[in-house]
Amino acid sequence: MNFFEQQERAKRNTSKLIVLMCLAVISLVAISCIAVAAILALLGQHDPNAPAMAGSWFTQMTALLDWHLVGTVSVLVIGVVVAGSVFKHFQLRGGGKAVAESLNGRPIDPGTADLEERKILNVVEEMAIASGISVPPVYVMEDESINAFAAGHTPQDAVIGVTRGCIRLLSRDELQGVVAHEFSHIFHGDMSLNTKLVATLNGILLIGLVGYILLRSAPFRRSNARDNSALIMLAIGVMLIVVGFAGTFFGNLIKSAVSRQREFLADASSVQFTRNPAGIANALKKIGGYHAGSQVQTANASEYSHMFFSRAIGSAFSTFMATHPPLEERIRRVQPDWDGSFTTPQPEAAIEPRPEIDRSRATLGVLHAAAAGTLAGGQSSAQATPLPADASREAIEAIGWPSAKHVAYARQTIAALDPELREAAHDPYATRALIYGLLLDTSDPVRSRQLASLEQNADPGVYRYVTNLQTKLAGLDPRARLPLIELALPALKQLSSAQYTTFKQCIGELIMADKQVGLMEWALYRVVVHNIEPPPNRRDRAALGNLRDEYQVLLSALVHAGHMEDSQASAAFDAAASGLPLKGLELLPRDAVSTAALESAVIRLCNVAPSDKRPLMQALARAVEHDGFVTITQAELLRAIADSLDCPLPPLLADGYPHQNSNPN
Repeated sequence: MNFFEQQERAKRNTSKLIVLMCLAVISLVAISCIAVAAILALLGQHDPNAPAMAGSWFTQMTALLDWHLVGTVSVLVIGVVVAGSVFKHFQLRGGGKAVAESLNGRPIDPGTADLEERKILNVVEEMAIASGISVPPVYVMEDESINAFAAGHTPQDAVIGVTRGCIRLLSRDELQGVVAHEFSHIFHGDMSLNTKLVATLNGILLIGLVGYILLRSAPFRRSNARDNSALIMLAIGVMLIVVGFAGTFFGNLIKSAVSRQREFLADASSVQFTRNPAGIANALKKIGGYHAGSQVQTANASEYSHMFFSRAIGSAFSTFMATHPPLEERIRRVQPDWDGSFTTPQPEAAIEPRPEIDRSRATLGVLHAAAAGTLAGGQSSAQATPLPADASREAIEAIGWPSAKHVAYARQTIAALDPELREAAHDPYATRALIYGLLLDTSDPVRSRQLASLEQNADPGVYRYVTNLQTKLAGLDPRARLPLIELALPALKQLSSAQYTTFKQCIGELIMADKQVGLMEWALYRVVVHNIEPPPNRRDRAALGNLRDEYQVLLSALVHAGHMEDSQASAAFDAAASGLPLKGLELLPRDAVSTAALESAVIRLCNVAPSDKRPLMQALARAVEHDGFVTITQAELLRAIADSLDCPLPPLLADGYPHQNSNPN
């Protein structure tokens, strides 16, 4: 099952969630109606002023169950559920950050000197660059258990959360396995579904909370023969608590139904990602052998229990209601020869040295021959050796299923960066200078105008950083541009609203200094904006037949980026369009493909169904590989477009790898 099928499956699970929620609400309405009728009948028998009703208590209760009572109770219950869900939805509109803060998580400073925190940051950075998604911020929960979570609506607002015990007690390989598991939830739509599940179930849980409030207030109300309001409030409070308990029961059932099988998939994906079954298996063994296990001691842990790597709370119905499969079953799935013993964890040494650059292409097997030296070497985009044609197709097949070679490539890429550039990417102050420096033109007149604009509009300290970094950035290998931007994104997300407004304005002025917008300038701008700004309001899914113009713009832009001659561009376009369901697509003239049209096309195409994105990505691959190789410009542009389409494209590697038949499921 590929990435696009998993995305469709996640969307179907969202529909499944809605159906389960409706069934739960109907059950709660039925229980509430019966409870209200029972209370009214009981109170009527003890109220001397109530009109006399013949028959037993059960007969009176049955008589009260008319359409008026059912309608009133239904409106009240549904109103509470909807209000609670809408409130939680707005509370979580900030994405993963809101979830992490609800769990008392603290963001780890990207430039931290703490070795334990540096270890987890390095693992997350490598996994993100290897998989093609933006580097997510990392939050730490000061909890001694071993657990982690991924939260957010989209990869752009995702965060990774880890407990202190997870960082302190797991080795680097084990952390890799856990983080790869959480990245699988991000890739395959589980994270977004889990966040929706929290908001949806909050309304059901709110009924029980209202019951507790009424129950507590009842003793403070006086009751007499004529005023039994305290008794009524007490009875309603007890009823709401019972209904709330039923809601919690249904909520846990829904969590279990939605999440358990997804954990097996994420475990398998982790093994695929790291090629190291022992990593995630040993992490699970340490959870089983640790006195604190994976149970998180945070007030809101039960609300978010289905998001965690392992079971975060205890359960009276541990097998029937659990959000996660048993540890033993998960371990045997990834390590069939396991002997059944758990491991008592000991603190791991907090040492995270900078990895050495492996200059032997034969040993690493993934870095291009031209990148045998450091990536900060002085190749220009035009001088960089192109990648083989099949690199684009293999990267597209690896969307959602990156391999250990992608991780190795990411590690080497980060290690090869100049230390000053790497440190600048982790500092909210210096990272702005880094992005500005990447936009500086190679020609002196344009660069002079750009620097003059920055001196006038940018923060003075940031401008000084630009002047210090521009020499090193001018010699940066083009393959290192996107990884450097991805490393910088968590720091950029820490900018205040005013700082980001100035930052975005300066970017625009740098791009327009030569009165035109180049494709690579647009690609950099698109990656930054797409990953920092909140997504636009969700639109209805675009119909494929209405997107002919967008397909033409996107394919034409990519074809013109790699072919100077019109005849070659036309042949590449025809090859790209041949596998698409749309007929009659035509190559647009070079001067008709504006970056404004490209921006609009990418935004609209982002709304197509996942099943339609796969042939689109394959068409883009055919466009860039038609002449037998992929230029660095094409590769960078292809990855920027994939990022904007929410298709996390791993790095294009020089060597093929046998991943086609290795996907789990």
